[in-house]
Amino acid sequence: EVQLVESGGGLVQAGGSLRLSCATSGLTFDDYAIGWFRQAPGKEREAVSCFRGSDGRSYFADSVKGRATIPTDNVKNTVYLLIHNLKPEDTALYTCAVAVPAQCSDVLFTTGGTDFNSWGQGTQVTVSS
Repeated sequence: EVQLVESGGGLVQAGGSLRLSCATSGLTFDDYAIGWFRQAPGKEREAVSCFRGSDGRSYFADSVKGRATIPTDNVKNTVYLLIHNLKPEDTALYTCAVAVPAQCSDVLFTTGGTDFNSWGQGTQVTVSS
């Protein structure tokens, strides 16, 4: 059974950085894509980034492009999301999920992750101005 557990959220001032963790079990990175998503109160879920295990490529939403990276630790089976220069509009519940590798591409940012599953419970990020 595939399970994902997020951690690392918190309260941070604008301009700061956070590293979110998505600890996975029951899967091999090479066979899957891991996506990061966020949802702010009253807004639709937004795809933030994804990592494609089959070739190591990663993709980012325009809203975080240039401010985010998605490193992985294959020993710990963990995918991270690092966001620098945080803005109040980054405030949201951040969640990770898994899909087949083909679902990790620029198309993800128009589909919103409808083909992703095994969603974690999420970790809250709050950015104060």
